[in-house]
Amino acid sequence: MITYQKLAKLASKFMSKSTLMKHGFNLSPMYRRTSAKVTYISKDFLKITIKLPFSYKNANYVNTIFGGSMFSAVDPFPMTQLMNLIGDDYVVWDKAAEIFFRRPAKEDLYAEFTYTHEEVAEIKQKANDNNEFEIVKSTQLTNKDKSIIFCEVRKRVYIANKTFFKNKLAKKKLKN
Repeated sequence: MITYQKLAKLASKFMSKSTLMKHGFNLSPMYRRTSAKVTYISKDFLKITIKLPFSYKNANYVNTIFGGSMFSAVDPFPMTQLMNLIGDDYVVWDKAAEIFFRRPAKEDLYAEFTYTHEEVAEIKQKANDNNEFEIVKSTQLTNKDKSIIFCEVRKRVYIANKTFFKNKLAKKKLKN
């Protein structure tokens, strides 16, 4: 079975990683079903923006955007963005998520995912010093001018030094 990572490695020979990720998400069946679109990924991966249009595809029983659509539109980015930012020497996994609805949405929604250079450096340092830890990244779905917040999604992301993680898995296998 060909994975998204293997496809990305092959396609990265022909286009930038940020362009590849943007089109990859927008074309992949798992993300297309959310009805959201990735609108921008910076070349350095520090910023990603998405748009979740309000349509019949994501309207619920009371004709507002289905909460599951809101969640699934933002779900993959804190993890995949961080994976691209810190590189292959680290393991990154989603650990948990919470969604807080503030008001019903009957209009297009927008979200922005950001990391800073300082945050990325701190994450790498912490993984090297502590072997493993978790962070929480919050994302808000807003209207276009960001004046109204419709919901907030908090993702708990696990980060580990790859060598430590592999040794940890090997020890678990020996115990079983």
